[in-house]
Amino acid sequence: MAPMLRHRLFGLRELVDELAFRAPARLAVTVFACVVAVFVVLLLAPFATADGEGASFVDAVFTAVSAVCVTGLVVQDTATYWSLYGQIVILAGVKVGGFGIMTVASILGMIVSRKIGLTQKLLTASETKTTRLGDVGSLVRVIIITATTLELSIALLLFPRFLVLEGNAGSAAWHSLFYGISSFNNAGFVPTTEGLMPHVGDWTLILPIALGVFVGALGFPVILNIQRALPRMGQRWRGWTKRLSLHSKLTLVTSGALLGVGALLLLLLEWSNPATFGPLSFGEKLLASIFAGIMPRSGGFSTVDVGAMTESSWLIQDALMFVGGGSASTAGGIKVTTLAVMLLAIFAEARGDRDIEAFGRRIPRDVLRLSIAVVFTGATIVLVSCVALLEVTDLPLARVLFEVLSAFATVGLSTGITPDLPDAGKYILAVLMFVGRTGAVTVVAVLALRDRRRIVRFPEERPIIG
Repeated sequence: MAPMLRHRLFGLRELVDELAFRAPARLAVTVFACVVAVFVVLLLAPFATADGEGASFVDAVFTAVSAVCVTGLVVQDTATYWSLYGQIVILAGVKVGGFGIMTVASILGMIVSRKIGLTQKLLTASETKTTRLGDVGSLVRVIIITATTLELSIALLLFPRFLVLEGNAGSAAWHSLFYGISSFNNAGFVPTTEGLMPHVGDWTLILPIALGVFVGALGFPVILNIQRALPRMGQRWRGWTKRLSLHSKLTLVTSGALLGVGALLLLLLEWSNPATFGPLSFGEKLLASIFAGIMPRSGGFSTVDVGAMTESSWLIQDALMFVGGGSASTAGGIKVTTLAVMLLAIFAEARGDRDIEAFGRRIPRDVLRLSIAVVFTGATIVLVSCVALLEVTDLPLARVLFEVLSAFATVGLSTGITPDLPDAGKYILAVLMFVGRTGAVTVVAVLALRDRRRIVRFPEERPIIG
């Protein structure tokens, strides 16, 4: 029986390798769709809901996609609608989505063959944006160790506070673990009835969740690079940042800048809003603005009513959501390094520089071309989705744009319109979440594989720009 099973597994692996070689993007999307289908079936079970009657098909599909795509948009309240089994399924979907389907495939490959093959390394390198194949095996281990360690660390930080709030060790442990996993994976699902709004000024509860979202949005390559760059016991701390890669530096600097600018603008715009920051003390406003500045990166949690914010604040969050987090992270969007490359190209052009440079390194022109393709593709997807959602609803553009960007960038913030959307609208957002999670990776993979070296080149001629 064992030899037959091994033979079948070997045959399946050969088939996967063949597909990965010929159409890696198609394989990634297919595997991801299959995983979503599994979680849809699990959520359709009658005992997945608290009332035991089972969820409707559209609610099961939407929730499964939102969980696996680590988004956090919901059509039914997670704490009251789903049973404990349903919540466990949602949390499992978040874990799988956070790891990345290709990374999970590599982990399974390690279990079966005790090693990672070349094709699996290439697939994981594509998913995790690791350039050296030798890094892939260590990166997979870092993903497992780092993700689990950080999730448990966040849960341990939250447990004492939840124990005081709820007075029940079992409930406090479950909610702490749920928030720990949901925050690090930038999922935005909340297992408590009132969410985080009653705790807007609670630093001991809000700060660990915000920290988990920020670290999770950096990306595993950055976490691995920081881990390797940090000085060992007895070594000096001076100059350790020089050992960071250009990708890590761009991610950290751009993420910090977006956080600072976003938090400051939201603080100023919502300072006197009686429905959000207005009634809060200065300390509570400061915490709420920092939290609100981090969440559009892809976190999706909220301590104030997003639907009651001003349209100016929505627009700021729209921009932050479109950018998203770091490459190969649990966050969505076009990614912060894409924005950094675009801005560096603009600065270089304004100065008249021939090359795009940052931190003593020259960025190749093909990286700029790839960044432009990602931005244009993302903007087109958002535009088409807005038009589609406007056609099936009578909602204003400001709310539709916010919800579309939240779905595309797998954020999970909402102005409150998602639960009341018609089924057609829910399916549009579900497809958008799936495309937002897989689309950017697929587009980059396809474009990178189509890079051609031509011997004969056409004569150069400059069109008029601007």
